[in-house]
Amino acid sequence: MSFPSHNQFGEICSFSNLLRAWRKAAKGKRSGASVARFECELADHLLDLKQDLESGFYQPGDYTHFFIHEPKRRRISAAPFRDRVVHHALCNVIEPLFESRFIADSYANRVGKGTHRAVHRCQQLARKYDYVLRLDIIKHFPAMDHQVLLETLAQVLEDERTLSLIKAILASGEGVHDQEYQPVLFEDDDLLALCRPSGLPIGNLTSQFWSNCYLHPFDLFIKRELACSGYLRYVDDFALFSNSKSQLWEWKCAVREKLAKRRLQFHENSAQVIPVRRGIPWLGFVVYPDYQRIKRRKVVYSKRILSERFDAWQMGKISFAEFDASVQGWINHVRYADTWGLRRAVLRKFRW
Repeated sequence: MSFPSHNQFGEICSFSNLLRAWRKAAKGKRSGASVARFECELADHLLDLKQDLESGFYQPGDYTHFFIHEPKRRRISAAPFRDRVVHHALCNVIEPLFESRFIADSYANRVGKGTHRAVHRCQQLARKYDYVLRLDIIKHFPAMDHQVLLETLAQVLEDERTLSLIKAILASGEGVHDQEYQPVLFEDDDLLALCRPSGLPIGNLTSQFWSNCYLHPFDLFIKRELACSGYLRYVDDFALFSNSKSQLWEWKCAVREKLAKRRLQFHENSAQVIPVRRGIPWLGFVVYPDYQRIKRRKVVYSKRILSERFDAWQMGKISFAEFDASVQGWINHVRYADTWGLRRAVLRKFRW
């Protein structure tokens, strides 16, 4: 079923779209208690959700929070399953409207992109240019300003009810990063700027998508205004390539000013112009023009995790299939780099 562009909200609330959203939200999680309860009376739950959305009574529930520590400590916020269905229903409709606008060299959370393609593209550019400026944003998800995001989305979305739903989802995540992030005063700010709502829960499907929307104007600035043809981004990590060191240092200043307008900053100490032949730290790899390596920290972490999984299998806590899945997943990841010797060394100890 298709809907005119002015009735985006009607498409979001359609039963067929909610059913498709449930399938996506439940994929790989149908053994979970909350997912099973929702599926037990699926049609009734979807109809209730449809009615709440259409009547304006829908309110997101409370998040469940936990921490992960790889690659660094992050607070993950898990929305109730019912809300995750809504997130998928929303993205089903609005994501295609933005996807056609995104630049080709944005690789995170997009169909046909991903980590390994971003690493491959980085190596392509390393073969073409002599120098690179690699940057990463400070506290990217906690720092994203709600007003800036809404203004960005409103440039594409026409339906006020769709924007109202987005505001409700944004409001549900206010305060989730208060303990991890202190708001920053930028030039020309007043003290009221410190009270502006900001932050997207790490773990929401919407947060991943909105991250690309938030930085899309920045991507266009790099490609069009700076005329940097050697550029790629993965979430909050991005790299600019050039054959001129002085040009990259000039671009660094321009990037700092542009990000400030979107109320973001990058890590200054690590933002250095380096020759590509020295290797580019990128998404857990070190990328050279002619080969790739795995970061040492990633190797240490992988050894520990695989050892723990091996011990768990030996003690009967997990099946061999579960242990083997961990091994195969690791092999599939590191095989994109020059790791034949590394794989042999790591897996040698797992003998039985």
